[in-house]
Amino acid sequence: MEAASDPLSWDSIPSTPSSAMRALKDITFGSIAGMVSKVFEHPFDLTKVRLQSQVLDTTARFNGPIDCLVKTWKNEGVRGLYRGLPAPIVAAMLENASLFMSYSELQDMIRRVNSQPISHDLSLPQLALAGAGAGAITSFLLQVTHTFTPVELVKCKMQVQMIAPGPLSASIPESTAAAALNSSLGPISRPLPEGLRGLWLGQTGTLIRECGGGAAWFTTKEFVGTTLIKRRGSELTRKDIVPWESALSGACAGGIFNFSMFPADSIKSTMQTEEDLRPRGSNAPKPTFLGTAKAMYKAQGVKGLYAGCGITVARSIPSSAIIFLIYDGLSSRFG
Repeated sequence: MEAASDPLSWDSIPSTPSSAMRALKDITFGSIAGMVSKVFEHPFDLTKVRLQSQVLDTTARFNGPIDCLVKTWKNEGVRGLYRGLPAPIVAAMLENASLFMSYSELQDMIRRVNSQPISHDLSLPQLALAGAGAGAITSFLLQVTHTFTPVELVKCKMQVQMIAPGPLSASIPESTAAAALNSSLGPISRPLPEGLRGLWLGQTGTLIRECGGGAAWFTTKEFVGTTLIKRRGSELTRKDIVPWESALSGACAGGIFNFSMFPADSIKSTMQTEEDLRPRGSNAPKPTFLGTAKAMYKAQGVKGLYAGCGITVARSIPSSAIIFLIYDGLSSRFG
């Protein structure tokens, strides 16, 4: 005689996690992936910002990315290469958590609108729409966060403080966690010309970068990943991705994202460092997105809009590979 089945057995537990649990996993996995990748890529991001900030200078401080890295290492040491790191680590955790959670939720929303089952694989245009929406949501979240903790502005100011004229270039102790936090807030401790509004400087570029970049990033990753998976078997789905496929597709996504959205990011960085590197006085008109774009193009043409692009794409390839390798790996193991 067979024993009655246990209503609380493992097999009776639903295999599909609740929306709240899945969102929590997306937040956790995205945060971990963002934190690890940011530690890896920060020296290259610092180089990018410093190269972007000199486009409007009469005399360039650096001859290229390698020269910038070498001079930073010689003049500021390891601490100089990681200047401004605490702020972007927080931002990377928040950004990636928001991106992955929003991306998953928007995919489900698209399925519900089209009366499709939750397991249905979306088309690339639908994935691009979800990715763009995730980028827009993340940009809005970062903008709200920046009102209280202007991470992007702090990071850019920290990364140019040692090459800027005047008080901003003074050395700041970073030997303790408290000192690191103070050093991150140091560049904005002086009164900003426009008060609270000044903390939103460059947000147009951030919105364009996040919205367009989200579509490019996720769509490229899904396309390359699916192509690699289908080579192993037409019956396999996106959930059957293996580590090296996650890393390769993520690497392609990182390169496409940064190259396609780089001019918007370059304009943003130039706007955020303008007051520190090229003070124009309190009565001068404040920089605008289009005005800065025109000035950069007039100064150096398309080359100026892509200053620092090479090293940015080079660091984004392994960085994005790390993000998706960690996220897909954690999702496969605990999802």
